[in-house]
Amino acid sequence: MNILIVSLTGKGRVLSGKIPDLLGNSHNFRRYCFRKHSDISAESFDSLPELIGKNFNNYNGIIFICSCGIAVRVISPYIQSKTTDPAVIVIDDGGNFVIPVLSGHIGGANRLAEIIAEKLGAIPVITTATDTGKKFSPDSFAVSNNLIIEDIGISKIIASEILDNKETGLVSDFKCINIPSEIVNDKNCSTGIYIGNRNIKPFPVTLRLIPKNIVIGIGCRRGTPCETIEKRISETLISAGISPERVTGLATVDIKSDETGILEYCKKKKIIPTFYTAHELMTVNGQFVSSEFVRKITGADNVCERSAVKSGGRLIIGKNSGEGVSVAVAEKDLIIDFERKIL
Repeated sequence: MNILIVSLTGKGRVLSGKIPDLLGNSHNFRRYCFRKHSDISAESFDSLPELIGKNFNNYNGIIFICSCGIAVRVISPYIQSKTTDPAVIVIDDGGNFVIPVLSGHIGGANRLAEIIAEKLGAIPVITTATDTGKKFSPDSFAVSNNLIIEDIGISKIIASEILDNKETGLVSDFKCINIPSEIVNDKNCSTGIYIGNRNIKPFPVTLRLIPKNIVIGIGCRRGTPCETIEKRISETLISAGISPERVTGLATVDIKSDETGILEYCKKKKIIPTFYTAHELMTVNGQFVSSEFVRKITGADNVCERSAVKSGGRLIIGKNSGEGVSVAVAEKDLIIDFERKIL
């Protein structure tokens, strides 16, 4: 996660400096302290509304070290949807309570609050019904397993049924483990969850969860613009009936690690690019379209197909070239774990 940490007081500044160390290197942090109480390792600010207005949509998570009232008021103009809003957490400057106030499930605020509270020896204040009742949460489950929620309204219906101690059915095209007792393999249920890519609804009320397990392998001419790369990827996916939303990663050869068009595309789509050496690509097993020209330029006889398979699983779309861009697509194998936690 990319996390913004904001503090207003001297005690808050000290606490804000501890959080990156507590959470470790798996997240990217940026600290802002009120100018009167800043330090050399943080950036300072004078206006909290201005700071949040500029940054609300630029981070996966925002941690406020201040009162809940201040945080709620300053974020209120920017709240849009539980599917897109960042996780927002408030910690008192004494480090006693950690309170998720926005995007508890899909954004991961509840889980992040639990982790921070455990590290601080603080009390996590979790108020969402499924969590307080220790029930299965469709939202948290979907995000933890990298599944796209097709209809957030149906997700709410499923959660409500579970809170009322009613069973929910399950149909999955992927192996599932650690299935909770309230989720049953019974197609006669009035509500249920379908996990897969097919356009089916096995239950009268079906929550379709679509796996985000597509990896793009790519090669391109030096200087190819982001718009051309995006167009080629989108056309390749749509022609095969694959939603671009399912893309979870992009891979290519390491000499493209500074390719502006690729980096801009990944930033726009909020995916992390992976770069492999030519040697790593040439050790990938499989039948690939070979090009001596590509080998002379990159050191590997095929960049897009080998990158896709190296980073993903099964090659489902072979080399598709045009406008100086070569695209291949692989689909990752999945095991759906109902106990997997976000973050």
